[in-house]
Amino acid sequence: MHILLTEEEFLYISHLMKNRYGIDLSRKKEIIQGRMENYIRAKGFRNYSEYIRALDRDESGVLEKELVNMLTTNHTYFMREFEHFDFLKREVLPKLRQTEDATKDLRIWCGAASTGQEPYMLAMLLKDFFGFEHEKWDTKILATDISSEALSYAAAGIYTAEQIGNLPDIWKRRFLHAIDGGQRYMMSDDIKREVLFRHFNLMDNFPFRRKMHIVFLRNVMIYFDKETKQKLVQKVYDAMEPGGYLFVGTTETIDRDVTPFELVQPSIFRK
Repeated sequence: MHILLTEEEFLYISHLMKNRYGIDLSRKKEIIQGRMENYIRAKGFRNYSEYIRALDRDESGVLEKELVNMLTTNHTYFMREFEHFDFLKREVLPKLRQTEDATKDLRIWCGAASTGQEPYMLAMLLKDFFGFEHEKWDTKILATDISSEALSYAAAGIYTAEQIGNLPDIWKRRFLHAIDGGQRYMMSDDIKREVLFRHFNLMDNFPFRRKMHIVFLRNVMIYFDKETKQKLVQKVYDAMEPGGYLFVGTTETIDRDVTPFELVQPSIFRK
């Protein structure tokens, strides 16, 4: 039998996601219903109100974590919007290799790491760019997401042959090894060691002790309303080194009238 999501129940769930995680689901009632109905049934709740009461009482936070996993989209793939990586290798990294040569410390943050393809791409690119010099540099990447489910997948570093299909052959040979008879591939340990996966809510205060040189915040602000996005962009700006670069999704925009970032080219900004 169909479990109906009432308007009141929908508003409660959408307000929770907006207030705690910045995610605007105010026009996504059908998506919430579609993603949650089987879960509600499997958990033994008779209706959404019963589930919401349990969610309110759950001091462990497990139900809320499961809610976030259900209602966040983790669609990504290797080589996505490759022009960003090309720009990084061509323009950004040569500059940073010069300006940070004394400390050899690059601070890089992926703020929407999803299932790991983006931070692993960065790790492979950095290994490729620095070559034999790489061991002298600290280029570890902080990769965060609010979905604990996506982060578990990412940390495992295992992808199907189809998922890695777009990667350059030289990277496949160098940074991945086949498992399950070549059906799946695992990231090499030296690449895994370059990425630190952490659970983090972009709405929280940023805990960084030192400012970032490069921030990838791609294809996540599409879920935020204008005010939430503006506040987040300002927080990112404040957390970056002067001259640092911010990369957003190629379909995303930042309001130029309210951001102190300088536009370098569409979807690439500089502090």
